[in-house]
Amino acid sequence: MSTKKTVDVLQGVIGGAEASSLLPHEATTHNAEPVHHGHSHAGDSTHAGGHHLLQVEDLTISFTMYDPQASSFFRAAKIKKAVIEKLSISVHAGEIVAVVGASGSGKTLLADAILGLYEPNAEVSGRIWFDGKLQDAASLTALRGNGVSLVPQSVSHLDPLMKVGRQVQGFAKSETPEERKIRQRRLFARYGLDESVNDLYPFELSGGMARRVLLSCALMDDPRVIIADEPTPGLDLDLAVKALQDFRAFADGGGGVLLITHDIELALRVADRVAVFKDGTVVEETAVANFASADTLGHPFSKQLWHALPEHGLKVCP
Repeated sequence: MSTKKTVDVLQGVIGGAEASSLLPHEATTHNAEPVHHGHSHAGDSTHAGGHHLLQVEDLTISFTMYDPQASSFFRAAKIKKAVIEKLSISVHAGEIVAVVGASGSGKTLLADAILGLYEPNAEVSGRIWFDGKLQDAASLTALRGNGVSLVPQSVSHLDPLMKVGRQVQGFAKSETPEERKIRQRRLFARYGLDESVNDLYPFELSGGMARRVLLSCALMDDPRVIIADEPTPGLDLDLAVKALQDFRAFADGGGGVLLITHDIELALRVADRVAVFKDGTVVEETAVANFASADTLGHPFSKQLWHALPEHGLKVCP
């Protein structure tokens, strides 16, 4: 976390659970109990080791700011505004969870929280488990790039002063320089990036090329969880499908993916479950199969999203 105040708030809330680092499950499958821990499960959801791969519970993130309703900025009092409130979400080993919702609802802030990235004026409370172990501010930071990888929304995450080939190679920490180079070039070839792209700087890339470079960065590491924050805008359909297929292959190999996206139709092609995000929290976690009909969705906002899909006539949910 970026400030001691934020660290103390997070650790203070977690402190009561220190006696046990595991979030236990009595069963490793949920065929007989599809709804458990506040969410429904996909048909093959499993809990390797008796726990979720990634579990977030009651996450609240508030920011200290000047009151925007004050009559004068210079006389404005400071207030605390919660942007994410009592949010819970989980990712099982071997699955993709798609987080869908409106812009500005806090989805990217969720990704930052899991990665231990906070602004100095943030106050954070809640509990986050990774692979069954309760995390604190320091351990979340240590996991970033060492177990949890990010495909960021903004291409500004690339170093403008370093050639992209060298940047991507730097994400594979445990290999020799030659092995890193081989893996990076294979990834570039997979995503249609020519050999000459190695020697380009980020400003010389198109938007779609930059997103493919960011995806390559995440896959260079050997993560257990990938957080993909809007990874497909700027990609044509074929490349977008290819990117999601790689996430699918990663999950099928035992990893977990938290896919933050506006493209519900594309997400439904590869995801196992959908977390519907509204006003800073998850209002429903449900299996993708439940998006076959509005009748199998529980929350009114989920039903609205279903009716808004083109194949359902772009209708307003009654």
